Order: sequence, then C-alpha cells, then structure tokens
Amino acid sequence: MRSINELPECPVATTICLIGSKWKLLIIRNLMKRPWRFNELLRSLVGVSQKVLTTNLRELEKDGIIYRKDYKVNPPRVEYGMPQLGLKLTNLLDIMASFGDFYKSQI
Repeated sequence: MRSINELPECPVATTICLIGSKWKLLIIRNLMKRPWRFNELLRSLVGVSQKVLTTNLRELEKDGIIYRKDYKVNPPRVEYGMPQLGLKLTNLLDIMASFGDFYKSQI
C-alpha cells in the first residue's frame, strides 16, 4: 500500500489516484461479483492488452483494492478477488452505473 504522504490531500483525488482509470474500474466491476482468473478477465475486457491488464492488476493489488491468490500448482493457477477494502467501492460503482443508465435515458 502507498503511504499517506504519497496520496493527494483531497479525498476525491485520492480515490481517482487509486481507481481512476477505465480498466481499473472495469476490473473492479468484474471482481465484485466473484473471483476471476487472469484469462477470464482478459477475455471479458474487450480491448485491453495483456500488458495493460497485468499492470493494472499489480497496481490494484499493491494498493490493497484487490487480492491475488496463487495456488502454487503446475500449470500455474492464479485467482484475483476483492478483499473487504475493495468491496467498500460497491456503492460507488452502483452509483456510477445508475448515472450511466440515467444519462443514456436522457440522450
């Protein structure tokens, strides 16, 4: 996790710093439902490259928003999911989804 000194003073800016990219929000959206394996996420996120997905997963894990579980088997099996800290974003994503639906109904 980042130290308090590495984060912006503004709480909105802090949230944007942690989850403010298109791919991070879509990764979080998927992981809120259930744990996913890497290739499942890669297939579900149309347009994301393997490198970008890997980078975003590592950043989210480093910040404690998601977890990575390595089953230490051969062939490798890794799963990504949401710890309690990450699940605190559920209301935020629900509000974003509601606004998206509302916006589309207005145009």
